[in-house]
Amino acid sequence: MFFIFLIPLNVYALSDTAKSTIVMDIDSGRILYEKNANEQRLVASITKIMTSVIAIENCNLNDEVTAGEEILSMYGSNIYIELGEVMSLRNLLYGLLLRSGNDAAVVIANYVGGDEEKFVQMMNDKAKEIGMTKTVFKNPHGLDEKTKNYSTAHDMALLSSYAYSLKEYRKISSTKKWIVQSDKKSYVWNNRNKLLYSYEYATGGKTGYTPSSGRTLVTTASKDNLNLTVVTLSDNNEYVTHESLYEYAFNKYRKYLIVDKDNFTVNNNFFKNNCYIKESFAYPLTNDEKEKVNVILRIEKQDNFKNNEVIGSVVVNLEDKEIFKTNIFGIQNKKNNTVIDKIVNFIKNLFK
Repeated sequence: MFFIFLIPLNVYALSDTAKSTIVMDIDSGRILYEKNANEQRLVASITKIMTSVIAIENCNLNDEVTAGEEILSMYGSNIYIELGEVMSLRNLLYGLLLRSGNDAAVVIANYVGGDEEKFVQMMNDKAKEIGMTKTVFKNPHGLDEKTKNYSTAHDMALLSSYAYSLKEYRKISSTKKWIVQSDKKSYVWNNRNKLLYSYEYATGGKTGYTPSSGRTLVTTASKDNLNLTVVTLSDNNEYVTHESLYEYAFNKYRKYLIVDKDNFTVNNNFFKNNCYIKESFAYPLTNDEKEKVNVILRIEKQDNFKNNEVIGSVVVNLEDKEIFKTNIFGIQNKKNNTVIDKIVNFIKNLFK
């Protein structure tokens, strides 16, 4: 186990004009900044992050999908797909995330869920699985004149972090320009997320707006192995806010590798090379916090354990708060027995 040495951090003044805000470390889930992050608000088209997650996890993106009559009731931002037009599910997702196509959302919902009602239930089930306790989805697009989708900045950060773990979501949401050929016509789509063009560390996200919700924005950015997501709800200056929040967080925090599974040892002759852990742990810390981290090894079984049996745990505390815990597994490595061990075992076997 070791710590990565980090240089002293600079002080950065942030600008936050949103009604609800959060900055979250994607990998650890640590909240680096928040304001009214648990207040429920209308979320508009950032709803479509969940729509894309459900599609990516439940269908083959190469499937060819035919647009039905569901598109006829859509308004606002659309990709203007025609009735009966055929397009791959992957391309529909590009239209959903880059152009915020409401028509793409309902076509996806009907194809993946069978109908919109079943698809919305899948969205809500997934929200519960992720831990989005204050989120209620009523539609797959975010329009809020007839039905309304409510969530919080915190819940949407959890969703953004989960979506980021999906390779296809990262690829699509980070794309600046996409050219599509359906069975009827060609499309050229430019990503509406302006942060991708203005901020060098931006890696993706989704925009949203209705008159009732105001401007909503979810983005991701990465710098120096620190992967962050920012969510703002109801903010008329959202891109300035997001860039300011990223600069604030990147200047204040650095990622420390605190527990390394590939270089794990216990300072005890008995356990040398006879135990292991399955996961490493890295965590964003300020310059002051790095001196307040404690790593505690708890060995509960020193002998008579089976191969790969849990024999203890590693606990990481930041001051008095536990931030990580993982099991230590024992290894019975017979090849490492010494000559004396072999003689002792031979004598024991004689008297059995």
